[in-house]
Amino acid sequence: MLEVVASLIRGPVFLAGETINCEVTFTNTSPDNNSGDEVLAWSSVQIICQCTVSESRVMLPRKNALSTEEVSTSGCETSFVPNRGSCRLIISEEGERGLTVLCTKPKILFCDLKLSPGMKRSYQFEEVIPTDAPPSFRGQAVKYSYKVIVGTQRLEKTTKIVRVPFRVLVLYGLNDISVYNENEEISPSNPFLHNHRKENSVLDVALQVISTVTARKAPHSYNITNARGRVAKFLLFKQAYKLGEDIVGMFDFSVGTVTCVQYSVTLQSEEQVSEECRRRLSQGTAVTSYVKHQEMCLHTVRTHMNIPIPLTATPGFMTDIVCQRWRLHFEFVTSLDEISGPDSLPNDGGERQWQGLSTLNVETMVWDLPIKIFPTNPIHASSVTLMKTTASIQMNN
Repeated sequence: MLEVVASLIRGPVFLAGETINCEVTFTNTSPDNNSGDEVLAWSSVQIICQCTVSESRVMLPRKNALSTEEVSTSGCETSFVPNRGSCRLIISEEGERGLTVLCTKPKILFCDLKLSPGMKRSYQFEEVIPTDAPPSFRGQAVKYSYKVIVGTQRLEKTTKIVRVPFRVLVLYGLNDISVYNENEEISPSNPFLHNHRKENSVLDVALQVISTVTARKAPHSYNITNARGRVAKFLLFKQAYKLGEDIVGMFDFSVGTVTCVQYSVTLQSEEQVSEECRRRLSQGTAVTSYVKHQEMCLHTVRTHMNIPIPLTATPGFMTDIVCQRWRLHFEFVTSLDEISGPDSLPNDGGERQWQGLSTLNVETMVWDLPIKIFPTNPIHASSVTLMKTTASIQMNN
């Protein structure tokens, strides 16, 4: 009996442009030393990105409708086809349609491997994730998922496949990282030391870019008004965030002329299918809510809101099929009548008790504020993911 184990060494989350490392181990688990050697004809590894869409919302254009077999055998390289035997477009049990949008060139690990009982062999697979690849995404209409595919075969036996899922975060603008490397003309030099040019890795450059674009700059102030007057003033310290950060804002109701009873702020994503891929032209945008902050603010002078961005969320991106944006959705419940507060009670030196009205005549106003969300350190994102970094199969005789 043979066991094939594939493990992602660093974790299940990567940035596009990084190199993914996978260790593949083949072990002869036969307990009988006299059972003979196990022979594998070949093994190959590659990365694929599968796109699954909802047929009721998305209509894929013909130019994108390539199956795994078409992508894998489009060149002259040796390839195995994980989805051989399926139809042109892969139909899942839920009635969704999928296609392969990324398929790297397969790399051969070995040919004709012989393993004695108790013996094992390990191989390292390395592949650069293309910078123009789509991010991992699970939306209402479109889903992008990545897997490391390990294929192996005994002589005259069927091919066995191990699939290891992983997550990809995309930071646009990393196509050429050489522009971020140190310049010899401006870098400090020491005549007593051997100068060498430091080459920054993709991860180092990405973290520098993310820190720069999400740094706090001048705060943004917004006057919130309706047809009857001013409700409040809202202060947002920045408009660009990374996954895992907290969105902090402050409300000032002291400047308002309209009484606000309650407010809520919800972190939402907007998933918009491109026009050429929409099943119906009148199809709207799919909105997903993540975190909500709600507070009663009657007679409140100032308050603040704090909304954490989940590490499992997908930053804003755009592909040929779908576009995702982020926003803060505000709802303000304002009173149509004047509400007297505790200060209106007579002050006779004793205790005063104020009780709110049992019913209020109110109206609700909404406001959407666009924000930008960028990736974070993939090592941090790996700490909360539920993805397993190891997958295995047993190959019986």
